[in-house]
Amino acid sequence: MDAAPQTSPDDVAALKAALALSEERRQRTDAELAVAKAMASEDKALIAHQALRIAKLERQIYGSRKERSTQLQDQMELELEELEASATEDEIAAEIAVAKTQAVAGFVRKRPQPRTTFPDHLPRERVVIDPPTACACCGGSRLRKLGEDVTRTLESIPRQWKVIESVREKFTCRDCEKISQAPAPFHVIPRGWAGPSLLAMILYEKFGAHQPLNRLCERYALEGVPIPLSTMADAVGAGCLVLSPVLNALERHVFAAERLHGDDTTVPVLDAGKTDFARCWVYVRDDKPFGGASAPAAMFYYSRDRSGAHPQAHLAQWSGVFQADAFSGYGKLYAPDRKPGQILQAGCWSHARRPFFIFADLEEAARRKAAGKKPVVVSPIALEVVRRIDALFEIERDINGQTPEKHRAVRQELSKPIVEALHAYLEEQRFNFSRTHDLYKAINYMLKRWSAFTLFLDDGRVCLSNNAAERALRGIALGRRSWLFCGSDRGGQRAAAMYSLIVTALCRARHKAVYAERRTMPSGPVIPCIFNDRHVFGSA
Repeated sequence: MDAAPQTSPDDVAALKAALALSEERRQRTDAELAVAKAMASEDKALIAHQALRIAKLERQIYGSRKERSTQLQDQMELELEELEASATEDEIAAEIAVAKTQAVAGFVRKRPQPRTTFPDHLPRERVVIDPPTACACCGGSRLRKLGEDVTRTLESIPRQWKVIESVREKFTCRDCEKISQAPAPFHVIPRGWAGPSLLAMILYEKFGAHQPLNRLCERYALEGVPIPLSTMADAVGAGCLVLSPVLNALERHVFAAERLHGDDTTVPVLDAGKTDFARCWVYVRDDKPFGGASAPAAMFYYSRDRSGAHPQAHLAQWSGVFQADAFSGYGKLYAPDRKPGQILQAGCWSHARRPFFIFADLEEAARRKAAGKKPVVVSPIALEVVRRIDALFEIERDINGQTPEKHRAVRQELSKPIVEALHAYLEEQRFNFSRTHDLYKAINYMLKRWSAFTLFLDDGRVCLSNNAAERALRGIALGRRSWLFCGSDRGGQRAAAMYSLIVTALCRARHKAVYAERRTMPSGPVIPCIFNDRHVFGSA
């Protein structure tokens, strides 16, 4: 016989008690779920953080494991950012849910990193909260200060705009009736309306942060300072003109170097209803790897095509060691009887390594196999070549920043046997491939330019790679996504001039962090106000 169905009590108090008990159970369940969700989010964020740390440490210790490792780390940082935000959101939700019930233990998230300390140079504003006037326990008024707790909060003050009115009073002489007045203050631009800091900000926003002027106009208007687009364009043109003496001094500094890095990249430019592709050339002076005292700098040039006449014109009065890729336009620069002097060609081992790495990427092959895609053929020959080249880079890491004599001595002792063995290995393995195979082309590329690749053994000033020039061009590659194209050839020339000044300041900031202070590079190096009375190679 079935049991009689349970009936609800008719007493209102009992109903309220049952309802309160049910609500308490629901709150406890919600709190438990919120805590569990917060713990799961914390675990995901912690795993992502540890994976990112491992990737960075492996890159620091062993070098680049893959050619796209930097992009993958950026993606990992973006994923970590999202997981950290989700974990914090779930933590707050758990705190709110736990506060409604006493039956569930609270959740405190364990941060993987200590809290960031605020820089000492930031101004402090002390806000003292009114103390209690009576005891919270007994209500007595005899209170004595025991100490204080300080909670620090980082706050941002919106950008301030102001108009500076320079007043020049006029005086008349009662003896000769002549009028005396102080001279007008100096303006960067004649009859200019913009101060030096504003001009520097506009130029850096356009060329350094890659923000088109129309976006700047919209943003400034939202801040209550409408500036017409044409007026801002006038400021850019005038600013580039008045900086030409600084640019000339920078050019002389760059081409006074004993060794230069060179490279080029495409720059889209508007042309009669279509987009054409021009070129932007860069020459980087970087003496720090071999212990030089001169400040690093970069010089950019713009051209409409990639003719070899352009680098020949840029380097017409220069001689020394030139590190670049195997672009055929550089060929005439290496002539033995060249005037005013011979340019020595130094090969880039990073360029030589890349085609071998494609056939030695074990991780990519495993990923494609796991995804059911066509597997990548891993060549043991390519693996061996990459291993030997990586051994050369490992030696370079230990002597980076030392004198040229120290470089040459270590390379003769440690690097030369590896290079000679690699040459014999490439000669032996070259004929295992057909002439159309990519590995045959990669081996042939190195053997045909072996004197350029081995120059570093006898000259301590030579770097193993041309990464300095590639880093200088990175900003242009990122900017192409924002500004889409240059409006004209003159626009490209202005961009090259501003890139020279901005990238030079960034190079200076980077070397100051890497070589002098030996600390982690800041996320946003401060660009000096290039309109103030400071040297272009001064502190950044």
